Amino acid sequence: MNPCLHLALFPFINHFDENTLLANFKKEPFVTATAISIRFAKMEDLHSVQLLAQKIWPETYKDILSEAQIGYMMNLFYSSSSLKNQMVDLKHVFILIEAGDSLLGFASYSCIKNPGVYKLHKIYILPNQQGKGLGKTIIDFIVRDIRGKNATVLQLNVNRTNKARLFYERLGFSVTREEDIEIGHDYFMNDFVMEKPLV
Repeated sequence: MNPCLHLALFPFINHFDENTLLANFKKEPFVTATAISIRFAKMEDLHSVQLLAQKIWPETYKDILSEAQIGYMMNLFYSSSSLKNQMVDLKHVFILIEAGDSLLGFASYSCIKNPGVYKLHKIYILPNQQGKGLGKTIIDFIVRDIRGKNATVLQLNVNRTNKARLFYERLGFSVTREEDIEIGHDYFMNDFVMEKPLV
């Protein structure tokens, strides 16, 4: 992966200063374990979601998608207007995972069907923080939250060649079907749909 990739493909986040954003965070911890906290994100935190995605996406998808498709999808899903639409109009709940002043990852989820079907739209952890149990901690947090809202199923999509499928299976998800989603510019998301029953 070209180390300057973000300069060409992620222009909408080049002007944000990470240190300034971190300094301006207002901490509101909800879950703390071994110095890890998870909190619900606010509108002003969406810049931080962009910064995390910039660090995580190229590494996560470098062996699955082309650089061009990674850049296209970053702009499609992580532009300021797209994230605002997800949070405000689509009612996606965003959470941030932190250790002290360090951001480790993020996730988002929402109710998509009645009664009780929720979807995990995003779950991403910095590459150097993976394999430490954070993914399970995030899923457990989300499951506790949505069970309180009468959720019966947690659903997600995962690329059919992404080894993350095995992680989800260990947490009780199973493949229910395949799905090919056209996202424009002749690109497709070739996914498994997975579900975890909550009752």
